[in-house]
Amino acid sequence: MARPAGPVLSSLGPVTLDRAGAEPLHRQLYRALRQAVLDGRLRPGERLPPSRTLAADWGLSRNTVVTAYDTLLAEGYVTGQVGAGTFVAASLPDAAPGGGPARDEARRGVGLSGRGRALAEAPSIARDRVGRPFALGTPDLGAFPFALWAQLLGRCWRHGGRALATEPDPLGYVPLRAEIAAYLRAVRAVRCEPEQVVIVSGAQQGLALMAQLLLDPGDEAWVEEPGWPGNRAALLGAGARLVPVPVDGEGIDVAAGMAGGAGARLALVTPSHQFPLGVTMSLARRLRLLDWAAARDAWIVEDDYDSEFRYAGPPLAALQGLDGAGRVVYVGSFSKVMFPALRLGYVVVPPDLVEPVRAARRHFDGGTSVVPQAALHRFLADGHFASHLRGMRSLYAAKRGAILASIADAFAGLASAEAGEAGMHVLLRLPPDCPDHVLAERAARIGLTTPSLSGYYRAADATAGNGLLLGFAAHDPAALDRAVRDLARLSQAVVADAIRYRARECLSLPPCDFPHGRVVVGNGPQVK
Repeated sequence: MARPAGPVLSSLGPVTLDRAGAEPLHRQLYRALRQAVLDGRLRPGERLPPSRTLAADWGLSRNTVVTAYDTLLAEGYVTGQVGAGTFVAASLPDAAPGGGPARDEARRGVGLSGRGRALAEAPSIARDRVGRPFALGTPDLGAFPFALWAQLLGRCWRHGGRALATEPDPLGYVPLRAEIAAYLRAVRAVRCEPEQVVIVSGAQQGLALMAQLLLDPGDEAWVEEPGWPGNRAALLGAGARLVPVPVDGEGIDVAAGMAGGAGARLALVTPSHQFPLGVTMSLARRLRLLDWAAARDAWIVEDDYDSEFRYAGPPLAALQGLDGAGRVVYVGSFSKVMFPALRLGYVVVPPDLVEPVRAARRHFDGGTSVVPQAALHRFLADGHFASHLRGMRSLYAAKRGAILASIADAFAGLASAEAGEAGMHVLLRLPPDCPDHVLAERAARIGLTTPSLSGYYRAADATAGNGLLLGFAAHDPAALDRAVRDLARLSQAVVADAIRYRARECLSLPPCDFPHGRVVVGNGPQVK
């Protein structure tokens, strides 16, 4: 039953929080506060109530209020000042010349379907600005042979221009599909023929395409917790009901998934290098997941997003190669190996899905641009891809070693790094007194992009994640070392602020909010 919120902010006007609804309370509170800011009811520079006061007056947990404040802070609607509180930002991200913010906000939801609203409001991770340290998923573009790529593009136009200008095959350029199938069979132990390979405009399009084909609105789908928001968005766009399934040291917990979402029609997983934790799914978990899919007539979508960069252990076969029931769809991309703007990925589908995918591509977009596909075919067929991959693997291994050494030195006794056997980032585990979202916000002020681990959890009350994700591929070791040391100094300042905050609390001084921070006291998490 809907219950009006308490009269804490008179400028908010009437606010109703639907406590029995599907939308989490922290999202409802966030939207109410954001709307008040955009409408001008909360004005620039105005102080918001301390989170504990707002929680008490509105009958909410403080975690709910803190999460709402965190989201406003991350999106630039409010600012936090140590010892002072939370204030409406002087300049708002949604302000646009020639249009009032309230009108702009009102127009945003006009005519959207339920799926459209869910997709528009789904959490996302902002893309990094070019050149900022610790960018996730950004390759070293200085090492890519762009001159060679230009030559291949020119050669394709000269020798096949008329043929390339005709309507493309909805499944993709046939010679490229054959090269990809051969590569995947040899390197990833994927069981496929060229006819099963579908070329898409990036892995995200492939995920969205398969979600549309395999799910009906309201179907349950397992997603890893924590996990990549883009994967969740692809499922939300198909109207799926997401079932967060925890990830531990062996990968996704299949037993927990069966307990929490027994009727799921699909599981979206990253078994070779789980994002963001970096763990590799064990063989036992892989087999159990395959048994579940076969028994339930469900689908597994395997997102193999950066398996090419493996630095330890033997080569790892894809989950798809173990599938004897035709229940796994395999998704990959060239964006991280080559360059992001290429926007070419691929999906390997079971034989029974080939014709449905062909029909869907005809209806949705007609297929992916052929010219870059033709150039990529030559890049693979002539051996340039294998050579480039070997060089990048060696380069990234050196950078990975360098950033781990820098972290061990700069963060000695304060934090530690976890590096899986593959990938392009390391996970910096922070102490409880250093909330990751607070450190990430301060790091952004000095030009560092450090996504917080807690931001990848769907559940608002998740307590397992307190860390930062540090990409190392795009920068040289010297730049990484400087950035790590800057980050270490910031983390020390955040911990010092937390200690001062606790001292104020113990001395019963006038209340001051540690800016959106969850401060841990003793052995367990406590919200201060």
